[in-house]
Amino acid sequence: MNVPQHIAIILDGNGRWAKSKGMPRNYGHAQGAKNVEKICEEAWRMGIKYLTVYAFSTENWSRPQNEVDALMKLLRNYMKTCLKTAAKNDMKIRVIGDIEPLDEDIKSRIRELEEATANNGGLNFTIALNYGSRDEITRAARKLAKDCAAGKVNPDTIDESLFNSYLDTNDIPDPDLMIRTSGEQRLSNYLLWQLAYSEFYFTDIPWPAFTKEELIKAVEEYNRRHRRFGGVEEAE
Repeated sequence: MNVPQHIAIILDGNGRWAKSKGMPRNYGHAQGAKNVEKICEEAWRMGIKYLTVYAFSTENWSRPQNEVDALMKLLRNYMKTCLKTAAKNDMKIRVIGDIEPLDEDIKSRIRELEEATANNGGLNFTIALNYGSRDEITRAARKLAKDCAAGKVNPDTIDESLFNSYLDTNDIPDPDLMIRTSGEQRLSNYLLWQLAYSEFYFTDIPWPAFTKEELIKAVEEYNRRHRRFGGVEEAE
């Protein structure tokens, strides 16, 4: 198979999966976090070099406070286990999004995780945390505007490449394939710039039930697509 270099995933359906089993939504989030580790390992075995997951969006703060608190607690625990997993699997981890509103201990753990794994040579694992694509683009535009005002950038030199350098994902290749679990078919403010020419794959399988076999199905479907990037194939 032609394995995508970079896969982005919207981890959807944790709460609905838990509810279907008569369990609280927070149980689904906990099982979903465990599944991230499994899929990271399977992705690397398949030859995927970059994996980006949508863990917590800028809109998720509007959820019930008890669920937000539980997600933050889960995040704290995940940061601990992620450090061990990264060391075991040689993963390089980075976090994208606006982490400033997060509690100081979480921000400290994020920095620790990124620094400790910076030189690892395995899977490049990116976690989108308090992330919204419109927010990312707005922050990038603000930084670029400040640099223009300071005389660091000539506005006439601004092109896609330069603007891209101001995004959170500036040194990560754009995703080849975007997977969204649990049946919804929208991007939900996720990597709008980066997904411009990605292939989309939607599945009804909720994230906690998304297995290695489901990942293979997604990659097989990717292999049936013809990526032309706005051009035409010679056969046409």
